[in-house]
Amino acid sequence: MADIERSADTGGDVDPSPGFYRDDQLRLLFACCHPALPLEGRVALTLKTVAGLSTRQIAAAFLVSEATMGQRLLRTRNKIAHAGIRLKVPQSHRLAERTAGVLAVVYLVFNEGYTAAEKRDSGGLADEAVRLANLVARLLPEDDETHGLRALLLLQHARSSARTNAMGDLVSMEEQDRAHWDQAMVTAGLAALAAARASGRPPGPYRLQAEIAALNATAATAAETNWAGAVAGYEALFTMQQSPVVALNRAVALGFRDGPQAGLDALGKVDSDPRLASYWLRPAARADFLRRAGRTQEAAAAYGEALALVRTDSDRRFLERRMREILG
Repeated sequence: MADIERSADTGGDVDPSPGFYRDDQLRLLFACCHPALPLEGRVALTLKTVAGLSTRQIAAAFLVSEATMGQRLLRTRNKIAHAGIRLKVPQSHRLAERTAGVLAVVYLVFNEGYTAAEKRDSGGLADEAVRLANLVARLLPEDDETHGLRALLLLQHARSSARTNAMGDLVSMEEQDRAHWDQAMVTAGLAALAAARASGRPPGPYRLQAEIAALNATAATAAETNWAGAVAGYEALFTMQQSPVVALNRAVALGFRDGPQAGLDALGKVDSDPRLASYWLRPAARADFLRRAGRTQEAAAAYGEALALVRTDSDRRFLERRMREILG
């Protein structure tokens, strides 16, 4: 990986627009997201080189095995070496061809920090992703998806202090004290979302996710969330991204809109996707709807499946607490 880092020409002497980027990390991001590389490959390589994520972490983000991701990274490195690709800072008029990769990296860095906040430096990853999203939005003020991503990250990060209790245990959305949400960050996120809408263009995937996050952020309680709007948002998102995680989130929103059985029916169509085989939130979602439906023994079995897959102690303690609650 050191060879890749050395090949990324990001020093001031090769910057075609001195002072344009204003941040070394941002320069490195744009340098590594080279358009000659496949999108998934360039995103994975940048996560490794710039964000310092492990191959295992990157594999989890892409819902593939560590071995598969290792091979993908190797192919990407080999293409750089064999094709003589120079990872140089692009000129300002060439930013558009790299923007999708940069946004994907920032999004995945945030997710790693947000979903694994108890890990060393992971909370800092979420903060760094928000900082980079702010910088990219400043660099590309006319790009609506950039504003959409910034809105999404701000609206999600605003809930960070309420997501765990004093013991470090996960707190579900329904149980969170919304008075502890960062309202200044919510306001900034809504303003970024308004900037994305102002383009007049149809929403892209980041803006759609931000629209859904805004429904959560502006509801007084979880029960008052516009779940019909959330379902519609996930359905629109699924037409753009045939992702099993999007399908899972749609099923959860559907269950909150129409009741536990509707959620279980929708989850039944997602359960068989092999890409979610090791994703603990899949059985956890099923367990939650079974719990709400009063199907205690089935819920306990599903919680047991989720416990076998969970990655962090915080999430494990949350599942164990739910298990104790339903079993008495």
